[in-house]
Amino acid sequence: MNYEQDIAAYTIKAETDPRAANNTITCRPQGNIISQLDLISLWEKKTGRTLKRVYVSAQQLIEYSKTLPHADNVRASIVQGIFVLGQVYEFTENNLEASKLYPDYKYTSIYSFLDICLVDPPKPKSAAL
Repeated sequence: MNYEQDIAAYTIKAETDPRAANNTITCRPQGNIISQLDLISLWEKKTGRTLKRVYVSAQQLIEYSKTLPHADNVRASIVQGIFVLGQVYEFTENNLEASKLYPDYKYTSIYSFLDICLVDPPKPKSAAL
């Protein structure tokens, strides 16, 4: 299984579940909530390689959001909003977390997914924001 299959499975379960009606379903299994730095460290440990880190200041992100071409400037703005300003999605009482709603479903852990990426990496996809 992988993340996309997990999302599809949760979607199918929620479609016919009366508990999900008129609610927002999020997929944020507690075991998969790790920091970006922890994710990078975990990948380095699994691969045995050290990744080059490039630090970008808050001011640089603002400049990028003003000067980069469309799509890249949007990404810079989102990164600046999340990592510099701390803007995150707000949860309400109408939000249900999928792994808590369906505890019997065995979702793909971040650790397992990184193992999958080492053995049979998924093909990159392009998406617009």
